[in-house]
Amino acid sequence: MKRLVILMLLTCAPFLGTSQSIFDKFEDSDRIGSVTINRGMLDILATMMEHDDDPETKEFIQMAKNINNIKIFLSEDKGAAADMAATMSQYVLSSRLEELMKVKDGDTQVKFYIKQGKDEDHVEELLMFVTGVDEVKDHHFETVLLTMTGNIDLTKVGTLTNKMKLHKGLNKIQEN
Repeated sequence: MKRLVILMLLTCAPFLGTSQSIFDKFEDSDRIGSVTINRGMLDILATMMEHDDDPETKEFIQMAKNINNIKIFLSEDKGAAADMAATMSQYVLSSRLEELMKVKDGDTQVKFYIKQGKDEDHVEELLMFVTGVDEVKDHHFETVLLTMTGNIDLTKVGTLTNKMKLHKGLNKIQEN
């Protein structure tokens, strides 16, 4: 019996120390591009910018200190886009994310989902899903999926996206 318990603990140990995401499978796909910005990189950026007196930079530093990670997945491939959409829908249901808003502009659709945080201005997770993206530097991206986790202040998301030059659709949160 002891051996069985030890064997089960050893089998489960690798999963206890890592926080896998349903979206991690996209990192190894040849049809999906990915960018992952972890806490360490955000800390480095904040440290590099801490002596800048620009108010927007100060806001960025404060926000960066509260973010755990940012993952961006993008694809031009329609099959990969369908997989991304199915995975995103499954994740939204299983994680009980609530829809924050939808934006439709021509063929482009942007959907924002959140997991509520400590108050109405903060969220634990912000997920953005975009289909039919316009051409960007000779690429027509079919789909973009962005997920950000941490203690995210929704009133400052626009500052973060401006500084990091993330998708322009996130700026619409600030406008609303």
